Amino acid sequence: MTQPAPTMELVQDPEDRDTYYMNMGPQHPSTHGVLRLRLHLNGERILHVDPVIGYGHRAHEKMAENRDYLQFLPNTSRIDYLSGMIYNLGYCQAIEKAMQIEVPERAEYIRIICGEMNRISSHLLWFGTYLLDLGGITAFLYAFDDREKILDILDSVTGSRLTYNYGRFGGVSMDVDDTFLRSVADFSEYFRKRIEEYHKLVTHNVIFRHRTRGVGVMGADLALDYAVTGPCLRAAGIASDVRKDEPYGIYDRFDFDVVTAEGGDCFARHMVRMGEMEQSLGIIEQAVRDIPEGPVLAPKVPKRIRPPEGEHYFAVEAARGHFGMYIRSDGTDVPVRQKLRTPSFVHVSTMPAVLPGTMLADTVAILGSIDIVIPEIDR
Repeated sequence: MTQPAPTMELVQDPEDRDTYYMNMGPQHPSTHGVLRLRLHLNGERILHVDPVIGYGHRAHEKMAENRDYLQFLPNTSRIDYLSGMIYNLGYCQAIEKAMQIEVPERAEYIRIICGEMNRISSHLLWFGTYLLDLGGITAFLYAFDDREKILDILDSVTGSRLTYNYGRFGGVSMDVDDTFLRSVADFSEYFRKRIEEYHKLVTHNVIFRHRTRGVGVMGADLALDYAVTGPCLRAAGIASDVRKDEPYGIYDRFDFDVVTAEGGDCFARHMVRMGEMEQSLGIIEQAVRDIPEGPVLAPKVPKRIRPPEGEHYFAVEAARGHFGMYIRSDGTDVPVRQKLRTPSFVHVSTMPAVLPGTMLADTVAILGSIDIVIPEIDR
């Protein structure tokens, strides 16, 4: 027998006419996906919020248990499609670590270049859409124009603009040429000047500052309690970055800083991401300068990928934070269990602790500032 659809209570109790419930989403544009926030309000002040997820669930983890490791490779860039390159290469590195596959030097440098370009493109999309949420159209157009330049560069070597499947166990699918490297160097030179324009246009804008400073404060204690990572954690003053804490690939060869800020508010999260784009440019420039000649794929990668029996874990620093892959293997070419640790799921979980006490108009600013991607929540 079909159960009737639940009805939403309009007031807390018959005597309380000052509070009410309101849905934000799952079709609201500022949720950037099918996320629903059930807001309990007193006037325009938030008393409580329940994030409701699951509207777009695609069962990536279950799919991993029903196909071999190579067949699952295209799924990785569809978990967080804005960090698709980082996720795709990170999964390759997880298998390589488990099976002790040695990656050629040139492939390692190419991975660094493409991964950091992908990080900048992700931050640019966040930057542009965040300003659009707050009513600023100019920055949105500028950011997407710059992001197009990155997508064209990555498309030239991967054949994709968003959901990349460029990584291979033991390297990458295709070598880069001098034209690619020159395009990357030209973009880096151009974008350093562009960041200065963004600071003049947005960071120093008095309206933007008033909308973001002191709003949506996520302190260090709260961030650590919820296992927040990435820019949201670093905006609370904690210098934690997988690339530094547990260097993978060849990140330990590069000189870069972990960008932090104080305050843990929306403005601090903006400043961290702006600083991270500059640091990514520095990494890219070092990689382009030092990239060696040689093959881009290991010569003796097994045709059947069978990690040793047992438990394996590997993590990378994606654009939104710590992306971890737990694999339990029985020695066959299909995992017994594959668990994905994604940052957005953690970050949206903080909303019941961050939003109460704030105004309804600030919900868009706060939710946008944590930069969630719904597909990596509903995975």
